[in-house]
Amino acid sequence: MEGPKRRQKILIVDDSEMNRSILVDMLGGEYDTIEVEDGLKAVGVLQRQGAEISLVMLDIVMPEMDGFGVLEVMNQRRWIESIPVIMISAETASDRIDQALELGVTDFISRPFDARVVRRRVVNTLLSSAKQQELEALVAEQIIEKEQNSLLMIDILSHIVEFRNGESGQHVIHVRRLTEVLLRALMKKTDRYGLTQERVALISEASALHDIGKIAIDDKILNKPGRLTSEEFAVMKTHSLAGANMLDGLSVHQDEPLVKVAYEICRWHHERWDGRGYPDGLKGEDIPISAQTVAMADVYDALTSQRIYKPAFSHEEAVRMITNNECGTFNPLLLECLLEEADTLQEELNGGQAHVRESQKHVLDNMADKFSQHAELSASNRTLQLLEHERMKYSFFAAMSKEIQFEYTISPSMVSFNTWGAKALGVDEIVMDPFNDPRGRKYLDGGLGEKLSDAIDTTTPDDPIVTLETKMSFDGTMRWFRFVMQALWSDDEPAQLRGVIGKAIDIHSSRSYLENLERRASLDGLTGLLNLTSAQKQVEARLKESPEGKYALAFFDCDFFKMANNTYGHLFGNELLVHIAGKLHQTIRSGDIVARVGGDEYIIFFAYHQELEPIIRRMHSALNGEDFRGFTISISMGVATTEQLGPNFKALMGAADKALYAVKQAGRGQYLFYTGNETSLKETEEVSVYANQSEIIEFGSGEED
Repeated sequence: MEGPKRRQKILIVDDSEMNRSILVDMLGGEYDTIEVEDGLKAVGVLQRQGAEISLVMLDIVMPEMDGFGVLEVMNQRRWIESIPVIMISAETASDRIDQALELGVTDFISRPFDARVVRRRVVNTLLSSAKQQELEALVAEQIIEKEQNSLLMIDILSHIVEFRNGESGQHVIHVRRLTEVLLRALMKKTDRYGLTQERVALISEASALHDIGKIAIDDKILNKPGRLTSEEFAVMKTHSLAGANMLDGLSVHQDEPLVKVAYEICRWHHERWDGRGYPDGLKGEDIPISAQTVAMADVYDALTSQRIYKPAFSHEEAVRMITNNECGTFNPLLLECLLEEADTLQEELNGGQAHVRESQKHVLDNMADKFSQHAELSASNRTLQLLEHERMKYSFFAAMSKEIQFEYTISPSMVSFNTWGAKALGVDEIVMDPFNDPRGRKYLDGGLGEKLSDAIDTTTPDDPIVTLETKMSFDGTMRWFRFVMQALWSDDEPAQLRGVIGKAIDIHSSRSYLENLERRASLDGLTGLLNLTSAQKQVEARLKESPEGKYALAFFDCDFFKMANNTYGHLFGNELLVHIAGKLHQTIRSGDIVARVGGDEYIIFFAYHQELEPIIRRMHSALNGEDFRGFTISISMGVATTEQLGPNFKALMGAADKALYAVKQAGRGQYLFYTGNETSLKETEEVSVYANQSEIIEFGSGEED
């Protein structure tokens, strides 16, 4: 027996409460009605409940946004194609009527209202809309076909995952279905694990990846027909960690819920309740419920399926073996669920592909229930229900991916956000005149307004897409976001910009991870100083930015370092290098660039504005002559300046190296300024050598500079 037919819903938009009351009295007996007093609120209702609205009755003159503004928005959002509009107004001017018709109005009702006219025109408009919806059913069939193709791709991927293991792909499908059945039973039994319909669907989908680590196992072991040796079994057991490491290597997707759950399942689906599983020996509730459930589903299907090394056990025998702990121990609650669902497990699995499709349909229905109060629609708006399913899925996955979706229209000037984005930003979903109204500035602070301006200023009809990454304020902190925006241009000649649609995706975690990798790649692993490559990039950038500046490069090493290694050991040598790096951190200023070149060699690049020699003398004195656990540190240093060689890093390095070599010839423990005559220190009188014993002065923060 068919259920009661859903009452159609009419949105009445009029700033006069009396007019709204009259229309409700005329229509309320046959239709559900929603009343709003201005155009802005009407747009908000359409954005949230558009699929439920069968008709809009719209006044022209209203505050905040008039009726024509609402019609413009409905055209831009293409709501006008599925929601008919009857204009209600006392105005009869032909130009007003023409403007309304151009914007898609279906009919007019003049005030004062006549009840028979109102009811007849509402009925006619709704009947006409129903015929249009029947045509749109063709689109719905295409959507259904698309869903079926998506499910087919899941089946193909399942087959690929199991193909290398010599199996048919049914194992992945069975595990996914069994996992879903067990989790739904567990969800009814207890709320201990915080399971929801969405969480069950997520774990079930992630279960398809439980054995991806087997890709790393040798074929001879993976498909061995007989019993594995202890050594072979040890290799086989590595597949759980191998799969987890594959997922852990997806650095840019680490925050995705599916990846996190799949990681849990891959790594721990061979752990057991008593702690005797692998790879980590987790025990009891330390094992995530996702991995516990997939473990039971995996064991059950392995027992009831034929393998190259064993025949298939019966359903009854498999349940007996699991409940008797012959395949390892399991969560007592899950064992109860297995026994309770035992009679239906075979039926579930024998359904094969049909059950997979039914499972997917069940997920869609749950999403529809969550986002809609009216799941049961009449045949006349079946298309809208299917289209609404698509919208719900998009909104659901947008919320999961934490996307801030927005749309800006120039006329009328307004910005609207998706529900999750508005909630995350702490703003309303719609704001009018955002660039001029002081009340709307908060909606565009922190980067979004600037990016909209960029999209408006830089795009053309032939190149409407803008993609960029930037930081913007979010929850009181600056976070990295990727903006993807498309400018909307008219088809007129010349084309006119109508607005911008786009989304901002939070990529802070992945961007920070990459920045951390870049930072680590730029540092010397032992001392924490910059390595030579990174130092060169920073020096060259500084020289390019200010080529007229006065800069010096000091190149030095630790005398007798090889002897220290041979005498005290390489561990001592490493500790000595770290100690020198620590002294450098105490010696340099914040703007100086310091790097370990390699071995016991270092460079310091810095700007100076006064006499250079006292700075070098103090720097050398701070590093030279200290007793380090019985070893006296001796520093030989060569210095070159841009005043001599210009803003050229390689020239500075080469000159400082020549000066350092000359110091070595002179007996070490000194510093020398490059003059161009360093081929032999004893052959020239132009070289200025300052012995470190001449004056010991503590080098501070560079007062001379």
